[in-house]
Amino acid sequence: MSSSKTAMVNYMDMTTIEPQERMSYLVQHGNMIEVDPKQSILRYFRSGREMVRMAKVYVAEGNHENAFILYMKYLTLFVEKIRKHPDFESKRAEMKDINKLIKEEIMPKSEKLRQKLLNHYQREYEQFLANKEAERIHELERERERRKREARDCNKVGGYSLIPANLHVQIDPNVQPSAPDMKLLDQVVYPNDFPMGGQRSNLSDGGLLLSVETDFRDENDKRTNQKPQYDRSDSLLAGSLRTVIIPQDTMEVFLQLAQRNTDKNIETCGILAGRLSQNRLYITHVIIPKQHGNADSCTTMSEEEIFDVQDQKNLITLGWIHTHPSQTAFLSSVDLHTHCSYQLMMPEAIAIVCAPKYQTNGFYILTPTYGLNFIAECRETGFHPHPNDPPLYMDAQHIQMDQNQKIQVVDLRR
Repeated sequence: MSSSKTAMVNYMDMTTIEPQERMSYLVQHGNMIEVDPKQSILRYFRSGREMVRMAKVYVAEGNHENAFILYMKYLTLFVEKIRKHPDFESKRAEMKDINKLIKEEIMPKSEKLRQKLLNHYQREYEQFLANKEAERIHELERERERRKREARDCNKVGGYSLIPANLHVQIDPNVQPSAPDMKLLDQVVYPNDFPMGGQRSNLSDGGLLLSVETDFRDENDKRTNQKPQYDRSDSLLAGSLRTVIIPQDTMEVFLQLAQRNTDKNIETCGILAGRLSQNRLYITHVIIPKQHGNADSCTTMSEEEIFDVQDQKNLITLGWIHTHPSQTAFLSSVDLHTHCSYQLMMPEAIAIVCAPKYQTNGFYILTPTYGLNFIAECRETGFHPHPNDPPLYMDAQHIQMDQNQKIQVVDLRR
């Protein structure tokens, strides 16, 4: 799943694009979803429910584009992609309910949104064309006025009217011409009166223009010959992600819950969940599932209990959090694969790593232009080496701490 085109289009003026092409862009976004056969199929069922929840929020807020994209993702996932999962045949009963939802709710809402967006795009495009035509007419008027001014100015030089060379003057023989006023000659300007400073004028042979063109060409050549700089920060794409709001006390509370495991050098993990509002994602809960772990890994158990909690509290998954009891904050190869499943479902999903020994916390995402695709296509399991250049993950740049909100905890281990 490539995100590079996503960022490019986000910075375009979409009103200049024909309505059908804009709709094709939204549908293309809706197709950007993949199923990892190594991940539990239950996680995709949960993600589907979250898509529907978020789509309803977007509709209520009037954000019809994002709602339509989510419905397209839902259709792509459950009509096409989920069938490739090895456990699909064992979930026929769940699929019957999903197919009923698609027929009775998802499809009708998607079509209604599609028509509403097309009408909106058509109005915007017609306005764009009208503005473009008005600008064209205005430019023609400016050009016409400019030519009129040039026509008036070309008949005068230095305030004196030019007399055509072929003008014939009829002289009255009865009128004797008076002597010429020689003082007028002082007011005539001749070419040699321009100071040359002892040198030939650059204007005489176009030398000035040649100099300007040469300087411009040299500067342009310098820019052309410069090696392109690879943007390793992925800041453009990161800047297009929705902001994730994190309660300031999240890490402290989680470390307290993990203390017993930390003392034994055992990792602890939890699910970050919350809600969507005004196109911002708010982490409100950390859910601690049943789990077993060791010094460098942690595996969740009874995932259906997590789903039940999220359904009861109407929560969407926004990432995960885990400890490195005796190591620094970073993402191991196993962590990268774990986080990939979260970020494929939710581009803004974050991985928080708490390193209590070093009193540091890391907030990470897979690099959108490289790491996400690379890990999604990697079929190795367990701890295994990955290339470090280009980087596979980066510091999350779309997060914001909230000192006023307190994280809520659901500990399923008890």
